[in-house]
Amino acid sequence: MVVEMALGMLYLQRKQMHQMATFLDTIKKAGSSLFKQNGESVLGIDISSSTIKVVQVSKQRGRAVLETYGELALGPYAGVEEGKATLLSPEKLGQALADLMVEAKITTRRCGVAMPLASSLINVIQMPDIGEKQLKDMVPIEVRKYVPVNISEVMLDWRVIPKIGQEEQQQQENSHLGKVDVLTVAIHKDTITRYQKVVESAQLQASFFEIEVFSTIRSVLEGDLAPTMIIGFGAGTTKVYIVDKKVLRESHSINRGAQDITNAIEKALGVSQKKAEEMKRIHGVVKQGTDTTVAEVVSLVLDSILAEAKRIMMHYQKKEARNISKVILAGGGALLPGLVERTAREVGTEVVLADPFGKVQTPAFLEDVLHQVGPEFSVALGVALRKLDEEG
Repeated sequence: MVVEMALGMLYLQRKQMHQMATFLDTIKKAGSSLFKQNGESVLGIDISSSTIKVVQVSKQRGRAVLETYGELALGPYAGVEEGKATLLSPEKLGQALADLMVEAKITTRRCGVAMPLASSLINVIQMPDIGEKQLKDMVPIEVRKYVPVNISEVMLDWRVIPKIGQEEQQQQENSHLGKVDVLTVAIHKDTITRYQKVVESAQLQASFFEIEVFSTIRSVLEGDLAPTMIIGFGAGTTKVYIVDKKVLRESHSINRGAQDITNAIEKALGVSQKKAEEMKRIHGVVKQGTDTTVAEVVSLVLDSILAEAKRIMMHYQKKEARNISKVILAGGGALLPGLVERTAREVGTEVVLADPFGKVQTPAFLEDVLHQVGPEFSVALGVALRKLDEEG
């Protein structure tokens, strides 16, 4: 097993169950030739606090081909409502993963796994420009200031961040300063052990584990060189990433997410959690005729998340003197009705939904469905693409 960052190339919920069943039934009706197996299949796994998502792909004639995908809510395994964040044991997570593999008709055991951003500590530290050979010895020493445990208890990876914008010009004019920014990622070894147990419990063979930010970047960005912000709407948290010239520059976590919106609807309207989740998915921030209650409640939580995302964006633009050219919405919460338009009004730039399945070959008749569910599978597909490259 290896832990690596890939900085260089940087019950199923009812809706998903229906979509996956339709997908699989269509394949069955179309016959086995729909996804003819010319290459070995690989699996990308995304384990979050509320769901497990899987995507199986293979390579045919040099191109990635989607074979199957699926999503499983973890709430029922913890005795709580679907959509709720949970903390399951590795054994229960392994059982849930095995159940999902059966439902999604997964046929391979070779996989990679993404871990939540909360499982890591990502920092940008400034170091003397003394070359990578000497930095190799100095970075672990400097990182100790930012890691709340003994450095021997974590696995560490790092990469020098290329200079851009004003910093690049200043560095050329004042080369005697000799400073470089270094992106570091530390993951506790106990976390790695936990995910290894999950994989082993499901009888899978994982060749790597990576933090979800790098999986997302891989699946939602094309050849983008301009500054891009990715907002990942999860159940318990919302992640905000800024990527510039294909390199992760900033990573932030906002302690509010889609689950908080559901809870707000439940409390404000006095409905069950299940009903609140349904209302959120149907209404979002779109006002329905004279009934504006749901949209107003949703907006109370959503606006605070977007305000924080905008603050992060404005800070980066001021620091680098480079405007964010586009915002990409990913994660299950990105499917909230009206979210694209509301985000665009808040940040004042182009906003689009992530379309990870656009990077793989899929049947034409499934394009609309896959485009709709795509944001939810950004991480899982990103892992699968890395695994496919690894296999050659």
